[in-house]
Amino acid sequence: MELRGGYLFFLYLSSVFFIFSVEEQVQRSQFPDDFFFGASTSSYQVEGAYLEDGKGLSNWDFFTQIPGKIADDDNGEVADDHYNRYLEDIELMHSLGTNAYRFSISWARILPDGMLGSVNPRGIIFYNKLIDNLLSKGIEPFVTIHHNDLPQVLEQRDGGWLSPLLREEFVHFASICFESFGDRVKYWVTINEPNMVADFAYLRGLFPPARCSPPFGNCSTGNSDIEPLIGMHNMLIAHAMAVEIYRTFFWPKQNGFIGIVAHAFMYEPLRDEERDRDAVDRALAFNVAWTFDPVVYGDYPAEMRHCHGLELPRFSAKEKQLLRGSIDFIGVNHYSTLYVKDCIHSPCPSGGDRPIMGFLNTTGYRDGVPIGEPTGLADFFVVPRGMEKIN
Repeated sequence: MELRGGYLFFLYLSSVFFIFSVEEQVQRSQFPDDFFFGASTSSYQVEGAYLEDGKGLSNWDFFTQIPGKIADDDNGEVADDHYNRYLEDIELMHSLGTNAYRFSISWARILPDGMLGSVNPRGIIFYNKLIDNLLSKGIEPFVTIHHNDLPQVLEQRDGGWLSPLLREEFVHFASICFESFGDRVKYWVTINEPNMVADFAYLRGLFPPARCSPPFGNCSTGNSDIEPLIGMHNMLIAHAMAVEIYRTFFWPKQNGFIGIVAHAFMYEPLRDEERDRDAVDRALAFNVAWTFDPVVYGDYPAEMRHCHGLELPRFSAKEKQLLRGSIDFIGVNHYSTLYVKDCIHSPCPSGGDRPIMGFLNTTGYRDGVPIGEPTGLADFFVVPRGMEKIN
Protein backbone atom coordinates (compact mmCIF):
# COMPACT_ATOMS: atom_id res chain seq x y z
CA MET A 1 0.00 0.00 0.00
CA GLU A 2 1.30 3.44 -0.89
CA LEU A 3 1.52 5.72 2.12
CA ARG A 4 -0.77 8.71 2.03
CA GLY A 5 1.26 11.90 2.12
CA GLY A 6 4.55 10.11 2.73
CA TYR A 7 6.06 9.88 6.19
CA LEU A 8 5.50 12.14 9.15
CA PHE A 9 8.38 11.92 11.59
CA PHE A 10 8.16 13.07 15.20
CA LEU A 11 10.82 12.87 17.83
CA TYR A 12 10.16 12.48 21.54
CA LEU A 13 13.17 13.09 23.76
CA SER A 14 13.38 11.48 27.16
CA SER A 15 16.25 12.04 29.55
CA VAL A 16 18.10 13.99 26.88
CA PHE A 17 19.27 17.46 27.76
CA PHE A 18 20.82 20.19 25.64
CA ILE A 19 22.94 22.95 27.10
CA PHE A 20 23.08 26.13 25.01
CA SER A 21 25.59 28.90 25.51
CA VAL A 22 24.35 32.26 26.75
CA GLU A 23 24.76 33.73 23.27
CA GLU A 24 22.76 30.96 21.60
CA GLN A 25 18.99 31.30 21.67
CA VAL A 26 16.40 29.10 20.01
CA GLN A 27 13.29 30.87 18.81
CA ARG A 28 9.97 29.28 17.94
CA SER A 29 10.02 31.25 14.69
CA GLN A 30 12.98 29.11 13.58
CA PHE A 31 10.66 26.10 13.30
CA PRO A 32 8.05 25.42 10.60
CA ASP A 33 4.54 26.68 11.30
CA ASP A 34 3.21 23.10 11.50
CA PHE A 35 5.89 21.90 13.94
CA PHE A 36 4.45 20.31 17.09
CA PHE A 37 5.84 21.35 20.47
CA GLY A 38 4.37 18.84 22.86
CA ALA A 39 4.35 16.97 26.13
CA SER A 40 4.13 13.20 26.48
CA THR A 41 2.92 10.81 29.16
CA SER A 42 1.62 7.27 29.52
CA SER A 43 -1.49 6.19 31.37
CA TYR A 44 0.11 4.15 34.14
CA GLN A 45 2.74 6.77 34.86
CA VAL A 46 0.32 9.66 35.41
CA GLU A 47 -3.34 8.69 35.77
CA GLY A 48 -3.56 7.03 39.16
CA ALA A 49 -7.19 6.19 40.08
CA TYR A 50 -6.15 2.60 39.60
CA LEU A 51 -9.48 1.06 40.60
CA GLU A 52 -11.82 4.05 40.19
CA ASP A 53 -14.89 4.18 37.98
CA GLY A 54 -14.81 0.58 36.83
CA LYS A 55 -11.13 0.28 35.89
CA GLY A 56 -9.62 -3.18 36.30
CA LEU A 57 -6.13 -4.18 37.38
CA SER A 58 -3.43 -3.70 34.76
CA ASN A 59 -0.29 -5.80 34.56
CA TRP A 60 1.62 -2.87 36.12
CA ASP A 61 -0.87 -2.58 38.98
CA PHE A 62 -0.27 -6.26 39.70
CA PHE A 63 3.50 -6.12 39.16
CA THR A 64 4.13 -3.19 41.49
CA GLN A 65 2.28 -4.93 44.32
CA ILE A 66 4.91 -7.69 44.35
CA PRO A 67 7.45 -6.82 47.09
CA GLY A 68 10.88 -5.95 45.74
CA LYS A 69 9.90 -5.45 42.11
CA ILE A 70 10.04 -1.65 42.33
CA ALA A 71 12.49 0.48 44.32
CA ASP A 72 10.93 1.50 47.64
CA ASP A 73 7.91 -0.64 46.67
CA ASP A 74 6.44 2.40 44.93
CA ASN A 75 3.46 2.13 42.58
CA GLY A 76 1.15 4.12 40.32
CA GLU A 77 -2.03 3.84 42.36
CA VAL A 78 -2.12 7.64 42.69
CA ALA A 79 0.80 8.73 40.47
CA ASP A 80 0.14 12.33 39.32
CA ASP A 81 -3.62 11.89 39.83
CA HIS A 82 -4.07 12.94 36.21
CA TYR A 83 -7.41 11.13 36.13
CA ASN A 84 -8.83 13.65 38.59
CA ARG A 85 -6.61 16.64 37.78
CA TYR A 86 -6.47 16.51 34.00
CA LEU A 87 -8.01 19.99 33.66
CA GLU A 88 -5.15 21.46 35.73
CA ASP A 89 -2.63 19.55 33.61
CA ILE A 90 -4.17 20.88 30.40
CA GLU A 91 -3.94 24.42 31.77
CA LEU A 92 -0.26 23.84 32.56
CA MET A 93 0.42 22.59 29.03
CA HIS A 94 -1.46 25.53 27.57
CA SER A 95 0.54 27.98 29.69
CA LEU A 96 3.76 26.48 28.33
CA GLY A 97 2.64 27.09 24.76
CA THR A 98 2.47 23.43 23.77
CA ASN A 99 0.26 22.54 20.83
CA ALA A 100 0.39 18.74 21.13
CA TYR A 101 -0.09 16.18 23.89
CA ARG A 102 0.82 12.56 23.43
CA PHE A 103 -0.92 10.31 25.95
CA SER A 104 -1.91 6.67 26.13
CA ILE A 105 -5.22 5.00 26.84
CA SER A 106 -5.41 2.56 29.73
CA TRP A 107 -6.55 -0.75 28.25
CA ALA A 108 -7.77 -1.86 31.68
CA ARG A 109 -9.85 1.32 32.04
CA ILE A 110 -11.69 0.65 28.76
CA LEU A 111 -11.86 -3.16 28.78
CA PRO A 112 -11.19 -4.46 32.31
CA ASP A 113 -11.87 -8.07 31.21
CA GLY A 114 -10.68 -7.87 27.62
CA MET A 115 -12.84 -9.15 24.78
CA LEU A 116 -14.83 -11.39 27.12
CA GLY A 117 -16.15 -8.42 29.07
CA SER A 118 -18.02 -5.24 28.26
CA VAL A 119 -16.74 -1.75 27.58
CA ASN A 120 -16.45 0.42 30.69
CA PRO A 121 -18.50 3.55 29.80
CA ARG A 122 -16.85 5.68 32.47
CA GLY A 123 -13.48 5.03 30.88
CA ILE A 124 -14.81 6.26 27.54
CA ILE A 125 -16.25 9.35 29.25
CA PHE A 126 -12.89 10.21 30.82
CA TYR A 127 -10.95 10.12 27.56
CA ASN A 128 -13.70 12.00 25.74
CA LYS A 129 -13.45 14.79 28.31
CA LEU A 130 -9.66 14.79 28.07
CA ILE A 131 -9.70 15.02 24.26
CA ASP A 132 -12.42 17.68 24.13
CA ASN A 133 -10.65 19.89 26.64
CA LEU A 134 -7.31 19.53 24.88
CA LEU A 135 -8.85 20.62 21.60
CA SER A 136 -10.57 23.57 23.27
CA LYS A 137 -7.09 24.83 24.22
CA GLY A 138 -5.63 24.30 20.76
CA ILE A 139 -3.68 21.19 21.81
CA GLU A 140 -3.62 18.34 19.29
CA PRO A 141 -4.08 14.88 20.85
CA PHE A 142 -1.57 12.21 19.79
CA VAL A 143 -3.05 9.00 21.16
CA THR A 144 -1.05 5.87 21.95
CA ILE A 145 -3.34 2.87 22.12
CA HIS A 146 -0.98 0.60 24.06
CA HIS A 147 1.90 1.86 26.20
CA ASN A 148 3.06 -1.28 28.03
CA ASP A 149 0.02 -1.66 30.30
CA LEU A 150 -2.61 -4.29 29.54
CA PRO A 151 -5.37 -5.82 31.68
CA GLN A 152 -3.84 -8.27 34.13
CA VAL A 153 -6.53 -10.78 33.15
CA LEU A 154 -4.90 -11.02 29.70
CA GLU A 155 -1.61 -12.00 31.30
CA GLN A 156 -3.25 -14.64 33.45
CA ARG A 157 -5.85 -15.95 31.01
CA ASP A 158 -4.00 -15.73 27.70
CA GLY A 159 -0.30 -15.46 28.52
CA GLY A 160 0.20 -11.83 27.55
CA TRP A 161 2.18 -10.99 24.42
CA LEU A 162 3.61 -14.50 24.26
CA SER A 163 0.19 -15.62 23.02
CA PRO A 164 -1.21 -15.05 19.51
CA LEU A 165 -4.57 -14.50 21.25
CA LEU A 166 -3.36 -11.00 22.19
CA ARG A 167 -3.46 -10.00 18.52
CA GLU A 168 -7.27 -10.21 18.38
CA GLU A 169 -7.57 -8.73 21.86
CA PHE A 170 -5.54 -5.73 20.76
CA VAL A 171 -7.49 -5.24 17.54
CA HIS A 172 -10.73 -5.31 19.52
CA PHE A 173 -9.39 -2.68 21.94
CA ALA A 174 -8.00 -0.52 19.12
CA SER A 175 -11.31 -0.65 17.24
CA ILE A 176 -13.16 0.65 20.30
CA CYS A 177 -10.67 3.51 20.53
CA PHE A 178 -11.05 4.37 16.82
CA GLU A 179 -14.83 4.29 17.08
CA SER A 180 -15.02 6.29 20.32
CA PHE A 181 -12.38 8.95 19.72
CA GLY A 182 -11.40 8.90 16.04
CA ASP A 183 -13.73 11.72 15.02
CA ARG A 184 -11.38 14.08 16.93
CA VAL A 185 -8.07 12.17 17.13
CA LYS A 186 -6.03 12.46 13.93
CA TYR A 187 -2.75 10.92 15.10
CA TRP A 188 -2.64 7.36 16.41
CA VAL A 189 0.24 5.27 17.72
CA THR A 190 -0.61 1.58 17.91
CA ILE A 191 2.09 0.37 20.30
CA ASN A 192 4.79 2.29 22.11
CA GLU A 193 8.27 0.76 21.99
CA PRO A 194 7.50 -2.91 21.37
CA ASN A 195 11.27 -3.45 21.17
CA MET A 196 11.69 -2.14 24.72
CA VAL A 197 8.81 -4.31 25.98
CA ALA A 198 10.41 -7.38 24.40
CA ASP A 199 13.73 -6.48 26.02
CA PHE A 200 12.60 -5.46 29.50
CA ALA A 201 9.61 -7.81 29.94
CA TYR A 202 10.95 -10.99 28.35
CA LEU A 203 14.74 -10.69 28.26
CA ARG A 204 15.71 -8.83 31.45
CA GLY A 205 12.51 -9.39 33.43
CA LEU A 206 12.31 -5.80 34.66
CA PHE A 207 8.83 -5.09 33.27
CA PRO A 208 5.74 -7.25 33.79
CA PRO A 209 5.30 -10.16 33.38
CA ALA A 210 8.94 -10.35 34.54
CA ARG A 211 10.08 -13.35 32.54
CA CYS A 212 13.78 -14.01 31.94
CA SER A 213 16.57 -16.54 32.34
CA PRO A 214 20.31 -16.36 33.16
CA PRO A 215 22.59 -14.65 32.40
CA PHE A 216 20.16 -11.80 31.74
CA GLY A 217 18.14 -12.02 34.92
CA ASN A 218 16.97 -14.22 37.75
CA CYS A 219 13.23 -14.68 37.16
CA SER A 220 11.04 -17.51 38.36
CA THR A 221 10.25 -18.46 34.77
CA GLY A 222 11.05 -17.46 31.20
CA ASN A 223 13.52 -17.96 28.36
CA SER A 224 15.51 -14.84 27.49
CA ASP A 225 16.89 -16.36 24.31
CA ILE A 226 13.48 -17.05 22.72
CA GLU A 227 10.59 -15.22 24.39
CA PRO A 228 11.59 -11.66 23.37
CA LEU A 229 11.35 -12.80 19.74
CA ILE A 230 7.89 -14.31 20.27
CA GLY A 231 6.51 -11.31 22.16
CA MET A 232 7.81 -8.88 19.56
CA HIS A 233 6.40 -11.01 16.73
CA ASN A 234 2.90 -10.90 18.22
CA MET A 235 3.06 -7.16 18.88
CA LEU A 236 4.11 -6.40 15.29
CA ILE A 237 1.33 -8.53 13.81
CA ALA A 238 -1.19 -6.95 16.21
CA HIS A 239 -0.02 -3.53 15.03
CA ALA A 240 -0.50 -4.46 11.37
CA MET A 241 -3.95 -5.94 12.01
CA ALA A 242 -5.07 -2.79 13.82
CA VAL A 243 -3.78 -0.59 11.00
CA GLU A 244 -5.73 -2.65 8.47
CA ILE A 245 -8.91 -2.22 10.53
CA TYR A 246 -8.32 1.52 10.82
CA ARG A 247 -7.63 2.05 7.13
CA THR A 248 -10.52 -0.14 6.01
CA PHE A 249 -13.31 0.93 8.34
CA PHE A 250 -12.37 4.23 10.01
CA TRP A 251 -10.00 6.23 7.83
CA PRO A 252 -12.54 6.94 5.05
CA LYS A 253 -14.51 9.12 7.49
CA GLN A 254 -11.83 10.11 9.99
CA ASN A 255 -8.82 10.80 7.71
CA GLY A 256 -6.22 10.32 10.41
CA PHE A 257 -2.65 9.05 10.50
CA ILE A 258 -1.42 5.90 12.22
CA GLY A 259 2.04 4.66 13.08
CA ILE A 260 4.26 2.98 15.64
CA VAL A 261 6.99 4.14 18.02
CA ALA A 262 10.32 2.46 18.78
CA HIS A 263 13.05 3.33 21.21
CA ALA A 264 16.22 3.93 19.25
CA PHE A 265 19.77 4.20 20.51
CA MET A 266 22.52 5.39 18.20
CA TYR A 267 25.78 3.46 18.19
CA GLU A 268 29.45 4.07 17.47
CA PRO A 269 32.27 1.49 17.22
CA LEU A 270 34.26 1.08 20.42
CA ARG A 271 37.44 0.45 18.40
CA ASP A 272 38.40 1.72 14.99
CA GLU A 273 38.16 -1.78 13.57
CA GLU A 274 35.99 -3.41 10.92
CA ARG A 275 34.57 -5.93 13.37
CA ASP A 276 33.22 -3.19 15.65
CA ARG A 277 31.85 -1.25 12.68
CA ASP A 278 30.01 -4.42 11.64
CA ALA A 279 28.76 -4.75 15.22
CA VAL A 280 27.28 -1.23 14.97
CA ASP A 281 25.23 -2.40 11.98
CA ARG A 282 24.00 -5.38 14.00
CA ALA A 283 23.18 -3.18 16.98
CA LEU A 284 21.02 -0.90 14.83
CA ALA A 285 19.32 -3.93 13.31
CA PHE A 286 18.58 -5.54 16.66
CA ASN A 287 17.45 -2.29 18.31
CA VAL A 288 15.82 -0.05 15.68
CA ALA A 289 15.24 -2.12 12.53
CA TRP A 290 13.68 -4.91 14.63
CA THR A 291 10.61 -2.65 14.79
CA PHE A 292 10.83 -0.61 11.60
CA ASP A 293 11.95 -3.13 8.96
CA PRO A 294 8.80 -5.29 9.29
CA VAL A 295 6.41 -2.31 9.08
CA VAL A 296 8.26 -0.83 6.09
CA TYR A 297 9.51 -3.89 4.18
CA GLY A 298 7.41 -6.71 5.62
CA ASP A 299 10.17 -8.73 7.30
CA TYR A 300 12.89 -8.69 9.92
CA PRO A 301 16.36 -7.32 9.08
CA ALA A 302 18.77 -9.79 7.48
CA GLU A 303 21.21 -9.40 10.39
CA MET A 304 18.64 -10.85 12.79
CA ARG A 305 17.81 -13.75 10.50
CA HIS A 306 21.52 -14.51 10.13
CA CYS A 307 22.11 -14.54 13.90
CA HIS A 308 18.93 -16.31 15.01
CA GLY A 309 18.28 -18.69 12.15
CA LEU A 310 15.15 -20.77 12.67
CA GLU A 311 14.58 -19.37 16.17
CA LEU A 312 13.41 -16.07 14.69
CA PRO A 313 9.66 -16.42 13.97
CA ARG A 314 8.56 -16.12 10.35
CA PHE A 315 5.74 -14.04 8.96
CA SER A 316 3.29 -15.73 6.63
CA ALA A 317 2.76 -14.27 3.16
CA LYS A 318 -0.46 -12.62 4.38
CA GLU A 319 1.25 -11.21 7.45
CA LYS A 320 4.05 -9.75 5.34
CA GLN A 321 1.46 -8.08 3.14
CA LEU A 322 -0.29 -6.63 6.20
CA LEU A 323 2.95 -5.40 7.71
CA ARG A 324 4.49 -3.86 4.60
CA GLY A 325 3.70 -0.13 4.62
CA SER A 326 1.58 -0.34 7.77
CA ILE A 327 2.66 3.15 8.88
CA ASP A 328 1.86 6.72 7.97
CA PHE A 329 4.65 7.89 10.27
CA ILE A 330 7.27 6.50 12.61
CA GLY A 331 8.01 7.75 16.09
CA VAL A 332 11.50 7.68 17.56
CA ASN A 333 12.16 7.79 21.31
CA HIS A 334 15.88 8.54 21.45
CA TYR A 335 17.62 8.14 24.79
CA SER A 336 21.36 7.96 24.18
CA THR A 337 24.31 6.89 22.05
CA LEU A 338 26.54 3.99 23.09
CA TYR A 339 29.77 2.36 21.99
CA VAL A 340 29.56 -1.14 20.51
CA LYS A 341 32.07 -3.96 20.72
CA ASP A 342 31.95 -7.08 18.57
CA CYS A 343 31.50 -10.37 20.44
CA ILE A 344 31.93 -12.75 17.50
CA HIS A 345 35.67 -12.34 17.20
CA SER A 346 36.31 -10.78 20.62
CA PRO A 347 35.74 -12.00 24.18
CA CYS A 348 32.76 -10.33 25.90
CA PRO A 349 30.95 -10.52 29.22
CA SER A 350 28.32 -13.23 29.53
CA GLY A 351 25.26 -12.30 27.47
CA GLY A 352 26.99 -10.37 24.72
CA ASP A 353 28.03 -13.65 23.18
CA ARG A 354 24.39 -14.72 22.64
CA PRO A 355 22.30 -14.44 19.45
CA ILE A 356 19.53 -12.53 21.27
CA MET A 357 22.02 -9.68 21.81
CA GLY A 358 23.35 -9.77 18.26
CA PHE A 359 26.75 -11.02 19.44
CA LEU A 360 27.76 -7.60 20.71
CA ASN A 361 28.33 -5.62 23.85
CA THR A 362 27.45 -1.97 24.49
CA THR A 363 29.07 0.51 26.84
CA GLY A 364 29.02 4.23 27.48
CA TYR A 365 32.75 4.43 28.12
CA ARG A 366 35.93 4.19 26.09
CA ASP A 367 39.16 3.98 28.10
CA GLY A 368 37.25 5.29 31.10
CA VAL A 369 35.97 8.37 29.25
CA PRO A 370 32.16 8.67 28.86
CA ILE A 371 30.75 9.04 25.36
CA GLY A 372 28.89 12.16 26.51
CA GLU A 373 27.72 13.96 29.60
CA PRO A 374 26.44 11.32 32.06
CA THR A 375 22.84 11.53 33.28
CA GLY A 376 21.02 10.09 36.25
CA LEU A 377 20.66 6.77 34.45
CA ALA A 378 23.71 4.58 33.96
CA ASP A 379 23.22 3.88 30.24
CA PHE A 380 22.03 7.36 29.22
CA PHE A 381 24.47 10.04 28.05
CA VAL A 382 23.98 13.42 26.41
CA VAL A 383 25.30 12.90 22.87
CA PRO A 384 23.69 15.44 20.50
CA ARG A 385 25.44 14.02 17.41
CA GLY A 386 23.66 10.73 18.03
CA MET A 387 20.26 12.36 17.80
CA GLU A 388 21.23 13.82 14.45
CA LYS A 389 22.53 10.50 13.13
CA ILE A 390 19.57 8.39 14.26
CA ASN A 391 17.32 10.40 11.96
